[in-house]
Amino acid sequence: MRTLGSVWLALLVQVQGDTAPDSSTTIVGLLARSSVVTKIVLLFLALFSIVSWSIILYKKWAFGRASRQTASFIDVFRRSQKFSEVQAICQSVRESPLVGLFQAGYAELTAQLRQNGPADAASAGSNPRPVAGRPTLKSLTAVDRALLRASVVEVNKLERRIPFLATTASIAPFIGLFGTVWGIMAAFQGIGQTGSTNLGVVAPGIAEALVATAAGLFAAIPAVYFYNSLTQRVKLFASEMDDFAMEFLNIAERNFT
Repeated sequence: MRTLGSVWLALLVQVQGDTAPDSSTTIVGLLARSSVVTKIVLLFLALFSIVSWSIILYKKWAFGRASRQTASFIDVFRRSQKFSEVQAICQSVRESPLVGLFQAGYAELTAQLRQNGPADAASAGSNPRPVAGRPTLKSLTAVDRALLRASVVEVNKLERRIPFLATTASIAPFIGLFGTVWGIMAAFQGIGQTGSTNLGVVAPGIAEALVATAAGLFAAIPAVYFYNSLTQRVKLFASEMDDFAMEFLNIAERNFT
């Protein structure tokens, strides 16, 4: 019985030794054995991934802050009796894209009313009430154009750096595929030199080549998801800006025309 136990233990140790993972087949081992071209490809993919994640995290933080400040700004805007009161809090909520629209419309409104005389200029900051001799706008269309220009500027600010995610999503898989094709070419050259088609000879080279494709997908998939997510957030901000511009124009038309 003791002899059988010794034999069984020896067989078990041998099997475990045969099935133990070879360090050359692990990811670290494959990267260490990879060619210079493959390492350059992986370096480019790593840079794309790092920059993409930096943009993603920054934009998520910036959009969250802009959403909170937009809610505060809208609340103040709708409760205020004077535009000058809204102007006073703009600096504290400057991350909201609506602030840019309001300041552009307010500046155009003030510029037109100042042309009507000093008394009218003093009334420009008021949320207008129908009174005798109230100031009038020369062109409501000019205010609309000012709001439209400001809206374009704010949307461009929101979209800044987001196109890089689309670039990463489209180009990273191709960079990874290039690394894979190059690695497979090198693997076949190795087969030709050794003259052996043994799986133990072929598999490490092919596995090394496929690491580049995996790295390309690792960089591209998050970029695709967050590009769509952030683009949708920009569309929501643009919709809020359109609504605010219409509300601002309604107030201007109702009280200054």
